[in-house]
Amino acid sequence: MSRRDEITMGDDEIRAFLESARTMILTTIGPDGVPDPVAMWFVLRDGEVWMRTYAKSQKVANVRRDPRVATLVEDGDRYAELRGVQVSGRLELSEDIDVICEIAAALLVKYEGLDPEHVPSAMEAYRPTAVKQVAMRLVPERTVSWDHAKLMSGA
Repeated sequence: MSRRDEITMGDDEIRAFLESARTMILTTIGPDGVPDPVAMWFVLRDGEVWMRTYAKSQKVANVRRDPRVATLVEDGDRYAELRGVQVSGRLELSEDIDVICEIAAALLVKYEGLDPEHVPSAMEAYRPTAVKQVAMRLVPERTVSWDHAKLMSGA
């Protein structure tokens, strides 16, 4: 067994890690071909990574031109604590107002502590803003993960 195999997270571990993570680095391909990384808030919806942003943003222009992306979520302060998930794939954009409002409300629950019972009213209040935004769904093609704590548990 390789060292890589020892530290790879399983699907359930990856899902739990992503559910608890705060920020994902989303890297699109800029107009000059140079990677363009940005920090994004995200939610898992039916096990899929979703984000939202303004339709006129540079990242959306990049994705409209070339939907290939790479993402990274990591944490840990010492080597033995390092964990991360890197996903390469493509982004699908959605201009569906209901979907954008659902993602926005889910982000409010995750990041701002919105009580889930207030999601319907938050979605309705978000509609005027949603018309200027897009929802983005990450379609994974390759996932790499690591959890260095697994090395320590076997020591």
